[in-house]
Amino acid sequence: MSQQFEFPKRPPAPPINFSPRMAFTVIGALLVLWGLSGIYTVEPDEKAVVLRFGKVQDVVDPGLHYHLPSPIEVALIRSVTQVYRDEIGFRTVDPGPPARYSKRAKESLMLTGDENIIDVEMVVQYRIVDVKKTLFSAEGLGVFERGSFGLVHDASEAALRQVIGSHTIDEALTEGKLEIQIEIRDKLQQLFEEYDCGLAVETVQLQTVSAPEQVDAAFKDVASAKEDRERLVNEARGYQNEVIPQARGQAQRVLRSAEAYQVERVRSAQGDADRFKQVYKEYRNAPNVTETRLYIETMERILPNIKKYIVDNEGKGGLLNVLNLTGGEGSK
Repeated sequence: MSQQFEFPKRPPAPPINFSPRMAFTVIGALLVLWGLSGIYTVEPDEKAVVLRFGKVQDVVDPGLHYHLPSPIEVALIRSVTQVYRDEIGFRTVDPGPPARYSKRAKESLMLTGDENIIDVEMVVQYRIVDVKKTLFSAEGLGVFERGSFGLVHDASEAALRQVIGSHTIDEALTEGKLEIQIEIRDKLQQLFEEYDCGLAVETVQLQTVSAPEQVDAAFKDVASAKEDRERLVNEARGYQNEVIPQARGQAQRVLRSAEAYQVERVRSAQGDADRFKQVYKEYRNAPNVTETRLYIETMERILPNIKKYIVDNEGKGGLLNVLNLTGGEGSK
């Protein structure tokens, strides 16, 4: 047997009657909301460009403003103090930490002025100086979508390749990096001015400059050899700077010693001459006494350790045996 259940039935809803007054009220409220949608705020670091049917109407400074509701007018707001960033040769996958990057070999590999292949990664930072020109000239502002990189990226890559192509690989790998960065910044700013895009370059930074991976080992060997050469040259210059001053000092010392010896000999000769003149003067006054004194002084200088016997033989000649003239212990 089957059972049948009967559920209570709901009474039908009463019909809604829309009066013309209610319809006008709803339409009026929607019109008010549509009108109020034109109120917008521009922050202190921003500027807004108001478009009326797609045509630039006004550039608005920071503050509370109103434009006719869309689609009649639209306000495009952009920061004029924000520093935008563009990456050449790589992309930031995850800012981290730790940061993760992906390589873009088609952008990073290029030829130097001496026809060598080099791998360069670069970061460009820029800002907006004329929001009106930027909105209609520089699409994307560093946001890459579907391979369309926009004016900033293309101009940055072009400036990088042009400057690297005018320098040798040694300059790019070693001491020429700062000069290359300055040249790229000036060239990129020149391109921005030619395109009249309302942008200004803040900084250009070469992140990585190296030889391609396939020849990296050979380049490292060459760089190591150059470092060894520079080290040896510096050591030789250090030795040169040490030895040459010493040699000059010794030369000056020898010259000063010779000059001192010259002065000493001249003064000694002058003293001998003056002394001779004095002796000669005394000799003229008393020849015998002076002669005897000179003889005795000479004998004292010649025979300082020999005993001397002065024998008065009263003018008589003869031989005298003088024993032990050396001044030994047995002498008396």
